[in-house]
Formats: sequence, structure tokens, C-alpha cells
Amino acid sequence: MNNRKVRVRFAPSPTGPLHMGGVRTALFNYLFAKRNSGQFILRIEDTDQTRYVDGAEDYIIESLKWCGIEIDEGVEEGGPYGPYRQSDRKEIYKEFAERLIESGNAYYAFDTPEELEAMREKLKEEKNSVQQYNAITRGSMKNSLTLSDEETNKIIDSGEPYVIRFKMPDNYDIVVEDIIREMVKVDTNQLDDKVLFKSDGMPTYHLANVVDDHLMKISHVIRGEEWLPSLPLHVMLYKAFGWEESMPEFAHLPLLLKPSGKGKLSKRDGDALGFPIFPLEWTDPKTGDVSRGYREDGYFPEAFVNMIALLGWNPGTEQELINMRDLTFSFDLNKVHKAGARFDPEKAKWFNHQYLIREDDGKLEGAYQKILKAKGIDANNSYVLRVISLIKERANFVSDFWDQSYFCFQAPTEYDPKVVKKRWKENTSEIMSELKKQLEGLEMFDHESMEKAIQDFIEGKEFGMGQVMNPFRLTLVGAGIGPGVLDIAELLGKEETLKRLQAGIDNIKRD
Repeated sequence: MNNRKVRVRFAPSPTGPLHMGGVRTALFNYLFAKRNSGQFILRIEDTDQTRYVDGAEDYIIESLKWCGIEIDEGVEEGGPYGPYRQSDRKEIYKEFAERLIESGNAYYAFDTPEELEAMREKLKEEKNSVQQYNAITRGSMKNSLTLSDEETNKIIDSGEPYVIRFKMPDNYDIVVEDIIREMVKVDTNQLDDKVLFKSDGMPTYHLANVVDDHLMKISHVIRGEEWLPSLPLHVMLYKAFGWEESMPEFAHLPLLLKPSGKGKLSKRDGDALGFPIFPLEWTDPKTGDVSRGYREDGYFPEAFVNMIALLGWNPGTEQELINMRDLTFSFDLNKVHKAGARFDPEKAKWFNHQYLIREDDGKLEGAYQKILKAKGIDANNSYVLRVISLIKERANFVSDFWDQSYFCFQAPTEYDPKVVKKRWKENTSEIMSELKKQLEGLEMFDHESMEKAIQDFIEGKEFGMGQVMNPFRLTLVGAGIGPGVLDIAELLGKEETLKRLQAGIDNIKRD
């Protein structure tokens, strides 16, 4: 790593919700900055106004905040190298584009869409495998390289639309070291003359990106693998500007793959398989379509961050549960994998489960009370805490609590017919009546006292354990689910347990 002060940026485009792959890119930038006592910058790259989506910028910022990714400089925080929104930096880029023209590294191009299409069609007809505006085709197109200075200036002065293209040199090998990919080598004959400045007066991503990274003194560019094809052009832009000494180091992160491991993870995969791919819920401002978010699905931000941190990176140990502080301490770009990282939605749930069972019951109690109140249940705080301690190991989300514990708040009104058929025999009502008598005689109605009384009862009557405990559970719960039946009985208390036991005796009938 070079000796410059570490300054990294996350530079999303506000064209829609932030994909979890984008969050991972932001996270890796943040962890690298904090690991190296550097700065993390948020820059909004909104040069493509045709794809701008209302609300997307706010969504990006809120997503990062939810994840606990703290921004040092950005559109809200400000900083010494602002503005941090590219549309607010519009005037800067034209000057740099003109500088490239003056140095002979760029040129004006006046070709119409029809002329560009005709050029491509001609190349197709000639069976040319490369149909692009490049060192070969530029000589037959309408640009400042084929026109005289006088003709060029006349067209510009007339107000005719034009773009500025980079003049990619031919027969040159671009070689650059990538922290993750190692050596990247590309022959310029394979590259086209990319547009740097558009006819609408806005720069393209390529020009704005390089200029901003230079002016903001970015030391390392950490971004997704999909930007790897842009790397040669960006390197050439640094050379053309004479900024080779200050060029950042590059690291291109592996793709996030579908659960099958084949292909890039997309929203369609999430929709088809039933998991979110966005950190927060997103409502499309045009269609009104709602996309699920990890936050709204009940994930802890710490669990989400832990999960995405291990997609394509690990600390070199078997440790899987790593909080933000420890991630910051152990993060190393050299340990990022080259191969794509397969996303496993079940593993994501596992992470949330791990954070759930480690969460303070007091915090969980407040969240569960909201669910109970929505169902019209007014429960004592201490009772809800006891319920949570009993069932949290069986849940992945707070939203699972109700399904795991509804019987703690309401007595059964019906009984699962499959369980009745399997567990309630001809003599079960008689056995349950005898069990009720045993339990009525207990002074202490705790787990230990009940266990001893029931054990003595089973041994004395020579019953099987299942003959007693399975139907006992059915009377208390109405089904064959839940934690230990004696734990449920202790929680309900003697009066409620005996009441439910009697109701079962009276109401459970075999067909």
C-alpha cells in the first residue's frame, strides 16, 4: 500500500434502491478506511439525469445509516472537497474535458445517432467482429480529427450538438496492478473512444469519476467487478492528465452470485425465492411496486452487516460472528477473494438468529409488545420477558415470536386434528384426569416439582412417557409444538394449567 493518507469513496448513482452488493462495496470501503485511520466519503454520481429516480439518494443515505456505516464527508456532512453531488460540480468537468482536447488526448465528435448506426451496420456487413468508434473508424467519422479547425469551430458556434470523445492510442498495452485481481493487462486496440462529455452538457461517468477522485485525493478505488472493463480507460485518463503519480490503487470486488452459484444475484432471484436483496424496503415512485428490505423483514443491522462482510472475504479464521468493531480491526483487502461469492438466504437467517439469541431480552420485549398490542393483547412486561427467554432460541426474527408463543397468551379453542388422531387414545381422557389430580396436589408449581410428580405418576401407573406428556402438551397448546411442556406449564401457572387440562379432557374427542 502506498504511503498516502487513506481516502476512499462510495459513489453510487441515484437510479433506484441500493442493492446489497452496493452495500457490501460501501462496507468494504468503510472498513478499509477505518482500519487504516482514513476517511470514508459518500459521493453521489448523478451525471446520467435520464436515469435519475426521485428518493433514491435519500434511500442510499438512510441505508448506510441503518447499517452503521458512518460518513466522514458527503452531501449531508460536507467537507473540504465538496460539493459531493456530481450535478453540483457540473462546471468543473467541461474545463477538464477541454484540457484533454488541448493536449491531443480527446476530440469533438459531431456524428448523429443515424450516422453512428450506419457506421455499425457497415462494419456488420463487412463481418467485422468489432463495431465501435475507435482508432480505425474515427478517421471516417464527423469529428475534429477529420475536420479542419475552422470547420470544427463553425459547427460548435452554430450550437449543433456534440460530444467529446477520448482518443484511445493504438498498439499500446495498458498494465495496472489490482489489489485483488493482481496484474490487469489490456491492448488498446480492443478499446473504443469512449464519450467523456455528453451533448447535454454533463460528463459521463468515466470523466467525472476520474476527475473527482483526483480532486478529492482518493487513495484507493474499491468497487465492484462490473467496473473492471472501465479500468483501462480510467488508467489512460490519469496518464493523459499527467496524474500518474497520484493515481489511486484499485481493488475490484467479486460479484454476489445467486443461491445456485450461477450468475449475478438480482432482484428477480429474491422475488422468486422469497428473500430481499435491498437493505430497506423500497417503493418505486413510478409504479408503486414495493420491494422487500432486510430492515422491514426483521433483520438486525448488525446481522445484515456481518452477513455481507463474509460474502467474498473472511478474516482467515473460522470465526463467523464478527461485530463492526472487530470487522474494522481485522479487515484486509488482500483477503478478499477473486471468485464470486454465493449468497445463501438460509445462512442470512442463521446470522439473524445468532444475533437474536444474543440480544438483550429487555430490547426484544419492547419489540414483541408492539406485536402483542397490535393483536389486542395487553401483557405484563415481566411475563413477556419470561415468554421471550423461553422461545427465543426457536426463532430467527422477533416476528417469529407470536407463532412460537401464541399459546402463552390465549388458551386453545381448537385442537390440531392430526395430533389428536395420533396422540389422544381411548384412555387418554382418563389418564389426563389422573394427571390433573397429581398436579392439583402440588404446593410448588415449578418445573422440578412437576417433573418429580409426573415421573412418580408414570412409574406408578406404568405408563409410557409419551402417553402422558404428548396429550398434556396438546391440552395446553392445542398442537404438538412449543418448548418443553413443563416449561410452558410453569409459565402459565397452576390455575391456568389445570383449567386448560380440564378443557382438553372435556373437549378433545377422537373422530
